[in-house]
Amino acid sequence: MRLVFAGTPEVAVPALDALLASDRHEVVAVVTRPDAPAGRGRKLVASPVAERAEEAGIEVLKPVKPRDEDFLARLREIAPDCCPVVAYGALLPKAALDIPAKGWVNLHFSLLPAWRGAAPVQHAVLAGDEVTGASTFQIETGLDSGPVYGVLTEEVRPTDTSGDLLTRLAFAGSGLLVATMDGIEEGTLEAVPQPAEGVTLAPKIEVEDAKVDWAAPALRVDRVIRGCAPAPGAWTVFRGERLKLMSAAAAPGHTEPALAPGELAVTKKAVYVGTGSHPVELGWVQPQGKKPMQAADWARGVRIGSGELLGD
Repeated sequence: MRLVFAGTPEVAVPALDALLASDRHEVVAVVTRPDAPAGRGRKLVASPVAERAEEAGIEVLKPVKPRDEDFLARLREIAPDCCPVVAYGALLPKAALDIPAKGWVNLHFSLLPAWRGAAPVQHAVLAGDEVTGASTFQIETGLDSGPVYGVLTEEVRPTDTSGDLLTRLAFAGSGLLVATMDGIEEGTLEAVPQPAEGVTLAPKIEVEDAKVDWAAPALRVDRVIRGCAPAPGAWTVFRGERLKLMSAAAAPGHTEPALAPGELAVTKKAVYVGTGSHPVELGWVQPQGKKPMQAADWARGVRIGSGELLGD
């Protein structure tokens, strides 16, 4: 089939690579979000998908909005058979959905109908799911509600950050997306409507959602830190400044001294924080305006006093 691939971030690149490597389909163009400011200089930078497409010599379309008439006109000229999508980042209007003969097919990183929305992997970690996966489905006007072509499952490991889990799903899911394209071309794959039961939503995790509540149980604190890594990044406040928390581990064996929620205890090699249950041991942290560092190195630098707290 003639394909137009839609995607934007790094997590979409493995799927694009897998489709480019397929000897059964031709990726004739890529749709991605417009260049965006990045880095300290805030210079406009092309998306990872745009960069990969340009390396491969493929036409790149960067509509400000996918309902723009110039974009729709060019898509009609290209006349793709199907448009596979991975993390494109914009809602597609019906005018765009109607152009490819076999529609738009999304690779979504959850077992639909669970975790429909922008942040399925983060919500799976936050909820403590033991198993998640990826699904390919036909895009319709509803939010991730279209009929499903195929699924794969993936274990959520106890130490997984959302970044760890998403990386594994991106590579495993790329094979699922290619297999879905193959089945659609052959006419052997039929999309099955999603069940009405079991629908959960996964809206974008905002910065305020990533603030750690030290009065919560240690299990919840651990999930928030892992689920928000690498983005938007779990955080707390220390001496009036924001402290990013990049990793932590439950420390139920730490009993002396007993720690109130948010209270710090420092040894030569470890930093413990009290929670609503047992303490957690901080791993990597990032003070405001500084580079990431081990929590023990941070603690030595700031000279934490007895009874000092994290949090407001």
